[in-house]
Amino acid sequence: MTDTDSPRIIELRRHEEELVFPGFDHHDAWRLGSLIANRAIAEGHSVAIDIRRHNVVLFRCVLPGATADQEEWIRRKSASTLRFERSTALMSEEFAAKRFDPTQGGWLTPEDYTLAGGSFPIRVRGTGVVAAVTASGLSSDDDHQLVVDSIRTYLAEVAD
Repeated sequence: MTDTDSPRIIELRRHEEELVFPGFDHHDAWRLGSLIANRAIAEGHSVAIDIRRHNVVLFRCVLPGATADQEEWIRRKSASTLRFERSTALMSEEFAAKRFDPTQGGWLTPEDYTLAGGSFPIRVRGTGVVAAVTASGLSSDDDHQLVVDSIRTYLAEVAD
């Protein structure tokens, strides 16, 4: 633990340690994406949901009320997660704690990357990150929580 490890950073790191998949293929992407979509519908959220392996989209759903902006947010969020193999929520908190904006000074171009919460790495035990699951349309924290809660539910279902 460092001086920049807030309780929120510790919680977000725990999400990534805890939410590891035993395997992940196209069928898993469909089932996870559908679970997230059904949860969003039940909760009345106007979101877009995306699961991708770099430029290959494995699942996509845009619910009523989501805007064209969500496509751009998803592209930039998932690019960040796939590049750094970490959730955008965690990266956002860690950079904020260090008072560093990686989109300034040419490191990360804001046209291609964002650290807004809502994109989470699909990490497979013994393999590493194989995809990113992203939600857009709520606040950054709520996008993140929708994804994390859904992954937790999905992993509990496949463990049964």
